[in-house]
Amino acid sequence: MKRRELLLVTAGGVSTPRMLRAQQKAMPVIGLLNVSSSPTDLGEIRRGPIAQGLNQAGYVEGQNVAIERRWANFHYDRLPALAVDLVSRKVDLIITLSGTPTALAAKKATSTIPIVFVDVGDPVGIGLVASLARPGGNATGFTNIVTELMPKLVELLTEMVPQAKLIALLVNPSNPNAGGVIQNTQEAAHTKGVRLVVLNAGCVRRNRP
Repeated sequence: MKRRELLLVTAGGVSTPRMLRAQQKAMPVIGLLNVSSSPTDLGEIRRGPIAQGLNQAGYVEGQNVAIERRWANFHYDRLPALAVDLVSRKVDLIITLSGTPTALAAKKATSTIPIVFVDVGDPVGIGLVASLARPGGNATGFTNIVTELMPKLVELLTEMVPQAKLIALLVNPSNPNAGGVIQNTQEAAHTKGVRLVVLNAGCVRRNRP
């Protein structure tokens, strides 16, 4: 073998591992969307339930998984832009916290990136999933079925305080579940013969030093 050919073969043997490393998939990235404010202690969220679940699955932030966090600071109108930003960064998965508003913002931003939502009151009713048994699409997660539970809550309240003739319902009008919650509660109150007063209350943003 000529000297020139030997050098080419040797050079190829050195460059091949580098090329393979470059072609390997980069560290997976999870997008985290939350309507609240970022805690002052980042260690708090890095020790939270999401981190614990990832650790149980063999993932450690900064080692074999990266997390892009977006906080809306209780401004619901910022959620769509924050969700679009996560999509533009090509995250592999989006986890939405704080219930329905964050889940809907993520769903509107992407139909392909997997979404895992938490504490969504009526995912079927708001069109987030096709059904609880077969969600379909790119979204799945956990529901607290709060909308369906409102009649039961009214029933329990009237049993605990049978003399009650007037009850109040405090709702956040910015939450897409508000309409369903109000309707179900009104129907249950009418059935029980009590009057329902609906009071609207939005989130108050906490000022941090």
